[in-house]
Amino acid sequence: MTLRVHLLVLQALIVFLVTLATGIVAGAFQEQALREAYKDRMQAVAQSIAALPPVLAAFDDPDPAEAIQPIAEVIREASDLAYVVVSDADGIRYSHPNPDRIGEMVSTDPSIPLSGEVFVGTQTGTLGTSWRVKVPIRDDDGAVIGAASVGILESDLHKEFTANLTWLISAMLAAAVLGVFGSAWVTSVIRRRIYRLEPHQIAALVQNQETTLHRLSEGVITVNRAGRITLANDAAARLLETDAQDLEDAAADEVLDEQLLAVLRDGEDAGRPVIVGSHVLVARSTGSRHDGVDVEATLLLRDHTELHDVVHRVEAADAIIAFRQRFGLPKGLSAETLDRVSAALAARPEASATEIGEDLHISRVSARRYLEHLASSGQAIRTLDYSTKGRPSTRYRPRGTI
Repeated sequence: MTLRVHLLVLQALIVFLVTLATGIVAGAFQEQALREAYKDRMQAVAQSIAALPPVLAAFDDPDPAEAIQPIAEVIREASDLAYVVVSDADGIRYSHPNPDRIGEMVSTDPSIPLSGEVFVGTQTGTLGTSWRVKVPIRDDDGAVIGAASVGILESDLHKEFTANLTWLISAMLAAAVLGVFGSAWVTSVIRRRIYRLEPHQIAALVQNQETTLHRLSEGVITVNRAGRITLANDAAARLLETDAQDLEDAAADEVLDEQLLAVLRDGEDAGRPVIVGSHVLVARSTGSRHDGVDVEATLLLRDHTELHDVVHRVEAADAIIAFRQRFGLPKGLSAETLDRVSAALAARPEASATEIGEDLHISRVSARRYLEHLASSGQAIRTLDYSTKGRPSTRYRPRGTI
């Protein structure tokens, strides 16, 4: 599954779940509001019936139902209720939507309203299960002489709730569709921000970056516009002789010295040598300001300490060579040894390299090099001795001796 599909499915699922949960909560609140509205209406109707003078006067008539039934039916139809029932203190009905039920005992317990309390709840009567309100009917002295019960069938309540639920379901579907389109747009934006890369490609890039940064011999430090370090690899921490954790999210002006800050601020493409602790570094930077505005900058550090030491050694060797050349000594000859060879030659005229080497406890080859230098510089005379068997030997004597 591609990242685009993955994001779209996840976001669509979240939108669906949130919309469903919101719809359920809204439906519950709507049903509760509907019930409360009917309760207020039924309570107002019941109390108005209980307070109507014609109803109260009818309780003293020989046939109270004759006067109460028409009034109850008019009020029921005007209030769009399922029934309006008026009963006496014994629970005998004086009104009912079905006239055949008049004169019968009410089908539900009338004790609560007859005790002077108001009842609100769901009960099952002759018309079925209904949401009802019962209130007591009192005479002029305040005594309870009957009860008025009004209600609406649960089935009718459910139908009205379902009818009202249609717009809620429509709104939920519209919200879900908009949410899916919004999710697709967000997915597209995210994909553009990450250059349409897939998760495994992003993971590979991050892994390669981490590997490259931490294996580089060059120090890399990235500083954001606020002047805080956002990235520092291990080489940078080593060159600055600190811990990499101390560089992360630290203020650049607190952990970098003035030379590095100057390179970071001014920018340096070619590289500028700086000395940090025991390291000789070459620092390069892209610069932290562009057209007077702070921007993100990268500082690159390369260790030239060993190269600096090599240069010093070469310079020292060149100085020694120049010194030797200045005093006529070729490379590899020592002035002290040359003086000893000269003294030994003066003490033993017509000496060979072997004899001089034995006198000075040096090798014959080394003695010959010094003797040849004395001869080439005119300080000694080289002669051949033919008295030896085989090849003639070379002998040396100081100039000025016979």
